[in-house]
Amino acid sequence: MADIVHEFTVKAQPERVFQLFATPEGMEKWWTKAGGGECREGGEVRLYFGRDFKWRGRVTRFNPPHGFELEITEAHPDWMGTRVGCELLAEGGEGEVTRVRFYHTGWPEPNAHWRVSNFCWAMYLRVLRRNAEYGEEVEYERRLQV
Repeated sequence: MADIVHEFTVKAQPERVFQLFATPEGMEKWWTKAGGGECREGGEVRLYFGRDFKWRGRVTRFNPPHGFELEITEAHPDWMGTRVGCELLAEGGEGEVTRVRFYHTGWPEPNAHWRVSNFCWAMYLRVLRRNAEYGEEVEYERRLQV
């Protein structure tokens, strides 16, 4: 199995970062085109990336503001059964900085799709950081270009 892991800091409180990872409205600011569902442990989340990409995940971890995880249940075959999540830790005296450990685990192999997804995650996570820190919003179609 192959995993993707990115670790970085965000100049925002963990509660703010958690909302971006763990709510459909938050995900729409940096990852999905649209989404919905129940963001609670055991809930199902819809992940919409376009007409041919209507994916789903089941929330396997919901621990505000410390961690969130989705098990992908409907997607490209390489993504099926993988887990996308984060661990969040407040840093600094006032908790104004959050250390993010993002992961996408359980890939069947480190193939071309894994390599592309690893790059895309880095790009999307940059958009997440810019939104959390500065309120920037990037339209869905441009997120891999900025």
